[in-house]
Amino acid sequence: MDAQPAPDTRPCAHCGREVPQRAGAGRPFRYCRDNDGACQRASRNSRMRHRNSPGLPGQVARTWEAVDRLDQLVETLTEALHAELSPAGVERQLAELRAETATQVAAAHTARDEARRDAEDAAATAARHRQQAQAATAERDAARERAERAESEATRATGAARSAEAARDEARGDAAAAQALRVQAERDRDAARHELRTLRGELDGERRRGTDLTAERDAARADAERATRSAGEALTRAQQLRTDADRARTETEAARAAAAQARQETEQARAQAEQARAEQRAAQTAREQADAAATAARAETEDARGVLAARTGERDALAAELAAARQAAGAAEARLAELTVRLAAAEADRDAAQRRAGQLADQVSDLASALARLSTRTG
Repeated sequence: MDAQPAPDTRPCAHCGREVPQRAGAGRPFRYCRDNDGACQRASRNSRMRHRNSPGLPGQVARTWEAVDRLDQLVETLTEALHAELSPAGVERQLAELRAETATQVAAAHTARDEARRDAEDAAATAARHRQQAQAATAERDAARERAERAESEATRATGAARSAEAARDEARGDAAAAQALRVQAERDRDAARHELRTLRGELDGERRRGTDLTAERDAARADAERATRSAGEALTRAQQLRTDADRARTETEAARAAAAQARQETEQARAQAEQARAEQRAAQTAREQADAAATAARAETEDARGVLAARTGERDALAAELAAARQAAGAAEARLAELTVRLAAAEADRDAAQRRAGQLADQVSDLASALARLSTRTG
């Protein structure tokens, strides 16, 4: 076997013993390494004692202190360069670079996936917004149709209200006519009652006259009987009695004629009374008809008022529905505008996400290319 070469040595700067040196490149060891840095501390303490000395010893001590500092800096730089430029350091840097690159690639893939998901979410949101916009458009059209129907119903309700008002005016006219008929019937009734009272007074007078004539007739008959009985008693008085009898007969005939006339007048009075009663009954019937017509007119008026109130309520309800429909249409249009803005924003977000995904894909490609070049250089 070949003999191992003896390691290089160098005397200690403090005690003078030989100090083994490392085989590779690097800063040489100036102090003993087997006494936990005692020689280095002793040399530093000696220099610290002599650094303030006057003359050459102080300058030498300060120079050695500066040299030690420079040696420490050189050692630090040498170790750093050795750690960075040695194969192990290069491998470590490559491993760190690979790990960092893998982390960046994973982050880029994650960002790309997130960007894809964001793009898909944006597309889904845009589709949902389109559907909402279509639904809002349909709601707006439906609201417009409801508004048009409400306007047509309001127009019909207005026409019905006008018809009800015309019916009310007609009913009022009928009621006024019925009232006039009732007043006229009451006037006719009062006139008939007055005529009836007049006829009754005349009838009572005729009855009294007939009674008087009957009494006179009875008296004449009594006188005639007395004259007949006394005819045999006095001849002289016969002529006078005959004259009286003739006169009595004449008066009796006149009384009979008056009684017949009174009977005829009584019959006429009765006929007039019956006619007055018939006229009264007709007037009563006319009054009842007028009252019934007035009641019907009042009922029709109340019905017309109820219909008018109902039509007015329906018109107000339709007006409220029309206002609500217009408000709903305005809200639907505002919602449509908002959804349009949100759709544009979602499309802009989608485009931005797609651009970001493209940028991340480019970055991943660049990182992969850099990693490939680094691997090629390392190999």
